[in-house]
Amino acid sequence: MLLRRLATLLAPPLCVACGCAAGEREPLCGECRRALRWLGSATGVADGVRLWAPVAYDGPARALVRGLKFGGLPRMAATMASQMAANAPPGCLDSGALVPIPLHPARLRKRGYNQAERLAAELAARTGLPVHDCLERSGETATQVGRGRTQRLASIAGRVSVRRGASVPEEVVLVDDVVTTGATLAACASACGGARVRAVAYARTPGR
Repeated sequence: MLLRRLATLLAPPLCVACGCAAGEREPLCGECRRALRWLGSATGVADGVRLWAPVAYDGPARALVRGLKFGGLPRMAATMASQMAANAPPGCLDSGALVPIPLHPARLRKRGYNQAERLAAELAARTGLPVHDCLERSGETATQVGRGRTQRLASIAGRVSVRRGASVPEEVVLVDDVVTTGATLAACASACGGARVRAVAYARTPGR
């Protein structure tokens, strides 16, 4: 503990969004936390899947997502899950099983973790809901970043399936870090068959 405090004094934690000093356990500085664009309790629909996310995918929220997904900062998941659990509307995180959006095995080996699984685990710790990691992904490994809806649908269609030997819960809460077009959610919902499916994410593109 003493060494950690000394390290903090010598090299204060920096905000992942702007690079200014941040709290010891806070990835964002106070100004960037205040700049988060909260979306309220209303749910939306992304490609046919009911979805809720607490913040818009821009500004500091985008920096958090990128830190978790591409920056090798899995600890971001704790902050993101705390904000999700604290602001979730009634019925959103009250029941069901948390099912993380699957990551392609090649990308998982490169990254070392699935950001959606880390987020689901942190949500489970705060809500008491079980994590049911029952989906897997195959096919191409190209990132979806920058692709339009049609390209995303074409790249992921039929590439998500239930893991061999796994079963799908009757009530599924898909968990992801960010939702843009909703194509990945739609593919995962389709793979879940007749289960009741809804989704939560940390951030979403406004209008989804």
